[in-house]
Amino acid sequence: MKIYTKTGDGGTTSLFGGKRVDKTSRRIHAYGCVDELNSLIGVIVASELSADVLKKLLRVQEELFVLGADLSSPVDVKVKVPRITKSYVTRLEKEIDILDKNLPALRNFILPGGGKVGSKLHLARTVARRAERVIVDLSAQEKINKNAQVYINRLSDWLFVLARYANKIDGIREIPWKGRGK
Repeated sequence: MKIYTKTGDGGTTSLFGGKRVDKTSRRIHAYGCVDELNSLIGVIVASELSADVLKKLLRVQEELFVLGADLSSPVDVKVKVPRITKSYVTRLEKEIDILDKNLPALRNFILPGGGKVGSKLHLARTVARRAERVIVDLSAQEKINKNAQVYINRLSDWLFVLARYANKIDGIREIPWKGRGK
């Protein structure tokens, strides 16, 4: 299989089902942001991680491929495509609750950062938030799987808690935001 097809040289690409759209379309932008997030998680996976965290991040990478496929296929297309379901969201919520029980209660905003893993997870959270904004924008213009939008929202929360957890494992203290002028 050749990597290049030349079919996109004119600035268009194909969605699942064969419809061609501009590479600047909201839909392409949405799953492009998801792809960027997945690549960033790949960078994090290359770090020294506990087996549990590694397993969770590899699963999320798989889920992000499902999200990308879901977003690249309009819901009314009659092509069988994997879709994000409520169970994906429920699993993230359960993991957030489990991880959060082992963390100090938040009484202030915290500055994003920490160790090598924690700071990268905070960055991944911000990329997830950008993907969410683009997905919300897409959903205002086109019909999408609503679970996709909920999933990316919950994933950013999950990444936040995982960043805090990674910093705790690494023995790095969180720095509370002191507010303006303090």
